[in-house]
Amino acid sequence: MTALPDWMSPPHAEGWFADDLDHLPEAPRHTELIDGALVFMMSPQRWWHGHLITMLAVALMEQAPAGTRVGREMSIRLDARNRPEPDLLLTTVDFTGDRTWFAPEDVLLVVEVVSPESAHRDRTVKLRKYAEAGIPHYWCVEEEGGSPVVHVYELDGPTGAYAPAGIFRGHLRRPVPFEIAVDLDKLLPPSRP
Repeated sequence: MTALPDWMSPPHAEGWFADDLDHLPEAPRHTELIDGALVFMMSPQRWWHGHLITMLAVALMEQAPAGTRVGREMSIRLDARNRPEPDLLLTTVDFTGDRTWFAPEDVLLVVEVVSPESAHRDRTVKLRKYAEAGIPHYWCVEEEGGSPVVHVYELDGPTGAYAPAGIFRGHLRRPVPFEIAVDLDKLLPPSRP
């Protein structure tokens, strides 16, 4: 077995903390912290995944009201031991070029585009953690026959858990966090005959 590099040793007896991610320049891109453990995205990213994130970001940017911004692959410091990195988020904080994370109260919507490597975390772990942190809206985008399907969740105040708000195929229309209409079929390029 190959020895682990020194930077992979936790800096605290308790393990890793959210702020430690800002001091790991050797870590792979898209390193997340879940329950105090580093999670690395090591498998190659599929073109479907990256293209869909880009097109969803553009669609949201075009419709976002003044003062609402789209962040791509930026982490959210949920608490001292959790700092996941969603594919997209909507925020109302002012743009600052050196920002490395957002607080949950600054996030209106989180979007995770499911990949084989992240499926369990996106469907269960992050669903629960984003709700517990009070983020009002969560979209989990799945691939179904090559097309995107969006599972939409809305935070239920009394329970502090997400309630399903719909499964969208072909077209997504939502009144919250602002009026959003997305033609899901147009997010991917047409196939050649």
